[in-house]
Formats: sequence, C-alpha cells, structure tokens
Amino acid sequence: MTAGRPVPDFARMVAALPSRISHAALAWAERTPDAPALFDGEQEWSYRRLKEAVGRAAGHLDRLGVRGGDRVMIVCENGLAAVTLILAASERDAWPVIVNARLSDREIDSIRDHCRPRRIFYTDTVSPDAAAHAARHGAEPLGDAELPAMAVGPLLDADPEPVHAGNQRQDGALIYTSGTTGKPKGVMLSHRGLLFVASVSGWMRGLGPSDRTYGVLPVSHVFGLASTCLGTLYAGGCLHTVPRFAPAAVWQALEQDGVTVFQGVPAMYAKLVEHATVTGRTPDAPALRYLSSGGSVLDLDLKLAVERVFGLPLHNGYGLTECSPTVTQTRLDAPRGDTSIGPALPLVEMRFVDHATGRDVADGEPGELWVRAPNVMLGYYREPALTAQVITDDGWLKTGDVARLEPDGCVTVVGRIREIVIRSGFNVYPEEVEGVLTSHPAVTLAAVVGHAVAGNEEVVAFVQFVPGRKASEDELKAWAAERLAPYKRPSRIVAMDALPASPTGKLLKNGLRALAAEVMAA
Repeated sequence: MTAGRPVPDFARMVAALPSRISHAALAWAERTPDAPALFDGEQEWSYRRLKEAVGRAAGHLDRLGVRGGDRVMIVCENGLAAVTLILAASERDAWPVIVNARLSDREIDSIRDHCRPRRIFYTDTVSPDAAAHAARHGAEPLGDAELPAMAVGPLLDADPEPVHAGNQRQDGALIYTSGTTGKPKGVMLSHRGLLFVASVSGWMRGLGPSDRTYGVLPVSHVFGLASTCLGTLYAGGCLHTVPRFAPAAVWQALEQDGVTVFQGVPAMYAKLVEHATVTGRTPDAPALRYLSSGGSVLDLDLKLAVERVFGLPLHNGYGLTECSPTVTQTRLDAPRGDTSIGPALPLVEMRFVDHATGRDVADGEPGELWVRAPNVMLGYYREPALTAQVITDDGWLKTGDVARLEPDGCVTVVGRIREIVIRSGFNVYPEEVEGVLTSHPAVTLAAVVGHAVAGNEEVVAFVQFVPGRKASEDELKAWAAERLAPYKRPSRIVAMDALPASPTGKLLKNGLRALAAEVMAA
C-alpha cells in the first residue's frame, strides 16, 4: 500500500486537517511560495500568486454583499477563475455551489432556484456556455485586472445558513446531482469530507510537491474537485486547469508539460486509445507516473489497452458524490490485473446489506454497499426526508450499489439498485430524461435505459405517443437538446406503440435493455 513510504496515523491525520479547504492550499504560500500551483496552458501561478488572487477575490465577495453561510454559485469550466472563486468562498465561509456551465438553461435555473445563491459568478472567458448564461442572467464583468476575467450577477435575496467553526459541520461545497424525480439534489459536502479525500486518497496516490496533475475532470464534479484539484493543492503540487477534454491536447501536455498524474473517466481513456490507434504512435510521456480511472465501470479490455499504450498500470476506484467521492481505490504498490475497485480507504467502514431484510449478508455474497466514514455527506440541501432515506441514524450511507467483498479485502461492484446511467463519468438519472421527453406535446410515456459501450454507457430512450400525435426522432432530440446537458441527451429515441408495463402501470425496463442493444447495433 505504501510503496516504501511510512504509513501515517490516519486518524491523527484527519483530526489535524485544517478547518477549511482553502487553508490547506494556501499554507503552501508560506512553505514554498515560488513553487507552481496552477497552470492553464498560458500562464503559471505560484502559490504566492494563488494566495494573492484568492485574497483579492475574497475581498470582492465582501464588497458584493456575500456573507458567511451564503451560497455562491459558480457557473464554470476549469480554469484559474474557477479555482480562485472556490477557495475565496471557503475563505469567507460561503458555500461554493459549483455548476457545470455546459448544463442547459433549464438545469442552471433549476439549481439557482433551489440553492438560492447570494451571487452567481461565471467563468465567461474560458467557457462560451458560461458566457451565454452570464448574458442571459444580466451579469457584468468583475473588472479586476489582477484576477482572471469573470462575470458576476446581481445581488439576490438569500438567507445565510449557520456558520460552524470546525470542519465537520461546515459545508465546503454544494454539488448538484440530478434528482431521481427530475429535481436537482444538492449534496452538502463538509470541509472535513473534502479534505479527507484530498489528504488520504492523495497520500495513497503518492502525491507530492513535484507532481503536475492534468486537471481535465470538471471541478463541478466531485471527482475533479476533491480528488484532482484539492488533492493536488493539498500536496503542494501543480494543477493544470483544462476546460475540456481533447485527446491531442492530452498528448501534447504529456510530452511537453511534465505531467506526472492523469485521472480520467473510462470514456476519456477510450478516446486516448483511439487517438493512439488512429495516429499510429505511442505518446512520449517522460514524467508520467500514475494513471487512474473512476466515475463509471472500467472494462477489462479497455484497461489492458490503456496499459499497452502508456506502459503503466491503470488504477481504479469507486466513489459517489455523497462520499466526497472516494470509497475504495487500488493501491499504488499493488496494481491489479483485473478491474477490481480495490479495498476501502483507511477509516472507511463498509457493510454489505440485504436490501429486502436490512441484514448483513454473508462474506462474499452481494449486498447493498453501506458506508460510514469522515467523507460521508452532511445531507441533501433542503431535503431532510430524502436525507433520512439514505443515511441511517447511526451514520451509515446507503449507496444504492450492489457489491461484494472479496477474500483479499477488495470490493467488486455487481450492479446498481438505482437505474442510473453513467455516461462519461456523469450520473444520468432516467427519470429526469423521461420527464423532459414527456413534456413534449406528442409524448405520453417515456422510458430511458443505459446501453454499455467500450468505456462508457449510452442513453437510449423509448417513447409512446399521445393517440393521434407523432414526432420524428430528430424533433425529439432537438427538444431534449434545449433542455438537457449534452451528456444526458439520448443517443437514440425509439417510438413504440406501447411501452411494456406491469398491471400497476410501472414501466418494465428489462426487455427494453435488450431492445436498446439491438437498436444501437443496427
């Protein structure tokens, strides 16, 4: 597990974590002020420069009326501005609500209406989508030449939440996932939970000041925020902020920019392998030492192909937004030849529970994975009943995933209780897509399933029309495109005379999955 390094006392490590996520990163401005902290492909910031920028941004939050406990919504793609705003919000005890700028107008507005932010910021120069949202919301340039360009919306009426001095109860980030009923769910992640993943998971990856991490995983996704961004800054390394994934750009960074760590979702790795095949050359990555995959199921053929291309083990892990996110990961000195997600992180407790009876299953048998750990969420924002459904009175989080514990202590995920489709590392909840499709005047019923492809899942929808009404597939795709982020949009929309349903009216999706395979193969 340690690759020759002394094993720390993890309980003591967690007890000594700073009170805010910003404190861990900015402490390096005192220890190694001239060391590189951020690189956006054009300019490189030292830790001294990062601290100065965060201080200026925090001052703007004061001037703009942001108080401790206020939500600060950050509509962004990766860049210097996004990282600066996240850390500045932390410095002022505000809650950064980090939102992918590529979400649709409907999705952005739904999150805004739910979290009730005091201000909304937009990283408009690195994201055309953020610029479009800024224009739509009447945002104005912040106008500080000493900071990365960004826009800020008008002051909104909002009530602040209580501020807690320690790191256990104070919210460090509010990350939204699509609700299973089509409503967004705001996952409240504590400073302690985020720092737990940054420190413990980062230590297990061997992160240190000499590392340069390719940060293309969106910071609006907890994998990109806690593991990649905060993990690198906690360790005093340099984070390369990359707004969007492009295989050729990854190749160039690996060859020219000294990248040592690359973390991605399987779909990214599939594109990198494809790029190597098309170009007929293996990347020259002299500094690269660590590759890891997460966010969705890793296929063994893809894992082996990645390892052939890069000549390095591809590590794997498992997590979910509600766990900030990491629960398990393969060990640095024990790479796997299979697609195991590895053992639990230190201090993470696991149970495997029969979903029907609530009792623990026998060793080696599949059961719903329950987790209790410092990184479990505080709850769903403004959803106490929903929180109570997934967190027990004694602190166990019900993940909704079915897994089993192997004899060697590693975990294998065997299925999902919830019918989430994981596309490019992002959760797609069928109910949300179905809700958008049934809002079309011609559609009366919709059923959405996932179809597995190499390193990814595709979204396939089946619809039933209102009697006497019709709509083409292209028309329905255009309808969805106006209302859903690109990763949520169905690859195919298939019309059926009648969707299969039980006597009670519940849609039966098992047969639709087989039909989706036929449709996608056609």
